[in-house]
Amino acid sequence: MVEPSTRKREECLRRWSTDFVHAMNRISFTPGNAFVSSDSPRFPYTVVFEDDGETGYFYAINRELVGDQIVDAAHIYNVESVADGKKESEATIIWSSDGFKAALLINEYPHAVFDFKGKRGYCRTDFPNTAHSPNGDWITDTHRWDDAVMAAFQV
Repeated sequence: MVEPSTRKREECLRRWSTDFVHAMNRISFTPGNAFVSSDSPRFPYTVVFEDDGETGYFYAINRELVGDQIVDAAHIYNVESVADGKKESEATIIWSSDGFKAALLINEYPHAVFDFKGKRGYCRTDFPNTAHSPNGDWITDTHRWDDAVMAAFQV
């Protein structure tokens, strides 16, 4: 991961709709230790990016559920495999204006999206894939990335 320039950061933020700016959460971190969460501006949904020192995962959470509220998880990276892993990076969570989709950007690059209405996740690693969702009717047999999913976040 490479530290983005101020100009690049400003250009990236201009691409995203201003309707969700209030729901944007951002942290600076060095791979190996990170945690940031963000609530949907309109629904009982939360997403969490967590780097536990070994792996980075993005979680989709439905706060209305009783018990295990995690409805899906997307693998983002293995810490030991991160290029420029000693450099500081920036993780940003953004929400679509309808409050149903959340995206994880690392250094302005989209790594994962959860679509709470469509009940599925997308990530660059297409992992993990399971036969069925342990919590609800989410599509979890694939997390294959689709660039079209980012259209919900652009002006």
